[in-house]
Amino acid sequence: MSPFARVVAVTAAAAVVAVAVVVGVVALQTDPVESAAPAPKARKGAPPLTFELGVRNDPQAVAIRRAERLYAAGKQAQAGRAFARIDSLEGRVGQAFASWPDGTVDRMNRLAGLHAQDAVVQLNLGVALFWSGLSGARDAWRAAAASEPDTAYAVVAGNLLHPEYAKGLPIFVTTAPLPSELEGLTPSQQLELLQRGAQQTVEGKLLYGVALQRLGMQRSAERVFSQAAREAPGDAEAQVAAAVGRFDKARPADAFSRLGPLTRRFPDRATVRFHLGLLLLWSGEVKEARTQLVRATTVEPGSPLAGEAQKYLDTLDKAGV
Repeated sequence: MSPFARVVAVTAAAAVVAVAVVVGVVALQTDPVESAAPAPKARKGAPPLTFELGVRNDPQAVAIRRAERLYAAGKQAQAGRAFARIDSLEGRVGQAFASWPDGTVDRMNRLAGLHAQDAVVQLNLGVALFWSGLSGARDAWRAAAASEPDTAYAVVAGNLLHPEYAKGLPIFVTTAPLPSELEGLTPSQQLELLQRGAQQTVEGKLLYGVALQRLGMQRSAERVFSQAAREAPGDAEAQVAAAVGRFDKARPADAFSRLGPLTRRFPDRATVRFHLGLLLLWSGEVKEARTQLVRATTVEPGSPLAGEAQKYLDTLDKAGV
């Protein structure tokens, strides 16, 4: 199975996801990098640099990833030379960060003046301001989320603006099987295949929506899930997916208000309780999440999602939370 196929196979990877969620919940109050409060003084070391390239595998994307790895490894001079050869906005952002701390904030502010609607600039500007101990980071992150809300940049901005939540967004877990044709395809080809499948069946829409979520395209995923729910009003998974797709850290009630009533509509389906527990866990409500996950194991014992709920419970037990 290719890397992208493994990404969309969320059911098989649920135990790993559970660990990430638990660590995120436990670390919320202790991880200084995720704190959105203005830093009183400049932080040590170079700030993290964020580029979200999705399934791009063109030569420029390959070059950006290579330069980003150099920067992450602390090789700022080499990274700067690599970014200088990239004729793109990402290249200019990378060059500004590679010179840290010399002129980074000034260069990022100038880029923001020229590219106010580009999330890659606003997000990284906010990080540079935060790392420098300057004000304005939250405004930049809000601008990133508002300018490109259907991107992974908006997801990262949400992490920084709402550190009380676990990182990322809760991903819908579907029991729909992955198409065998995914094997051997490039990431972009896999996404195209899933998109074609979404035009044919409700299960295809669920798989495609999950892939979009994994790429940070939450708004697009919400539209796909909503279409699935309209086409299959009696399908519990489609209805739950539509609710999970509405999750937004700025407006969590949008998802909970739709998911909660499904516990009465589908009282014997594990997917409802499982995903309600997942959203609660993401929100840091561990006790309430436990209650829902336990119910997921009992309302539909032996089902795939009952098994996944048990994995989450086991991980919570090991973590002591």
